[in-house]
Amino acid sequence: MRIADIRRRLAAAGARPIHAERMLRAWTRGLPLDHGPVPAADCLPAALRAALPALGAELDGLARVRAEHSGDDGSARLLLDLADGQTVESVLLPRDGVCVSTQVGCAVGCRFCMTGRSGLLRQLGSAEIVAQVVLARRRRKVGKVVFMGMGEPAHNMDNVLDAIDLLGTAGGIGHKNLVFSTVGDRRVFERLPQGKVKPALALSLHTTCAELRAQLLPKAQLLDPAELVELADAYSRATGYPVQYQWTLLEGINDGDDELDAIVRLLKGKYAVMNFIPFNDVEGEGFRRPSLERCEAMSLHLYRHGILAKLRQSAGQDIAGGCGQLRARHMPDA
Repeated sequence: MRIADIRRRLAAAGARPIHAERMLRAWTRGLPLDHGPVPAADCLPAALRAALPALGAELDGLARVRAEHSGDDGSARLLLDLADGQTVESVLLPRDGVCVSTQVGCAVGCRFCMTGRSGLLRQLGSAEIVAQVVLARRRRKVGKVVFMGMGEPAHNMDNVLDAIDLLGTAGGIGHKNLVFSTVGDRRVFERLPQGKVKPALALSLHTTCAELRAQLLPKAQLLDPAELVELADAYSRATGYPVQYQWTLLEGINDGDDELDAIVRLLKGKYAVMNFIPFNDVEGEGFRRPSLERCEAMSLHLYRHGILAKLRQSAGQDIAGGCGQLRARHMPDA
């Protein structure tokens, strides 16, 4: 289901634009559709009031929790059933955030990610993406949404941008707190600047070497890392938000001094934050995370060269909760 479908359903039931905006505002904040400062009986047409219970039940069915695993870091990984029986994951993050999925599966096939093993099964509609935020808001406060779960947002651009637009308007979430995460695609840099709501950008870089990047991200658009950084930096200057570069640390692969020197050359003077994320073990992949000492040394090296770097842990490390792992455990044949 898409947000446009909800609007059409509301219009068919007699909702005027002001009514639709009121109900979308309530829904995106995890409230009943008839919530508002004025009682529904006083301001909504009778036919519309009669249609709301069925529509509300349908919206509730867009994403339902099948399983939940809480981490010691305050995160909670949710396996969600969609209306057609497919499943996706979302994560309640520490400090009022939620990470949502944009596809069932993923076509990029990153070698260190469980999600890509099954390939792309289908796109999520914009309403299904927003429904993950709604579900999260019914459980806890949410002030930040990262589109960093299952799927590549650039491969589902229309639905993701529609969801971002609604969350940044009716949903009341600050635009810089809506984070579009991508492996890099020219369409991202064409489309994001055109939107009324311009999200922050997270770019999965993982290496400065084009050849290695093609091996690690076999189906990502072939763009040289240096060109990706230039495109991302232009967007960051236009929006005023730093680019959040993501770098999954893989021992013996992208944790060497050569990579560190190249990162300094690429990011020196750029409006950027480097997020080093030690590999979250995926059984059978053959990758390992570097030692904590090495990870800390890499972060410190960039800091000493004037580049803001953070050593981050993937939420839910203690429950083996890397993206796609929860889904795989519950649906081994998926």
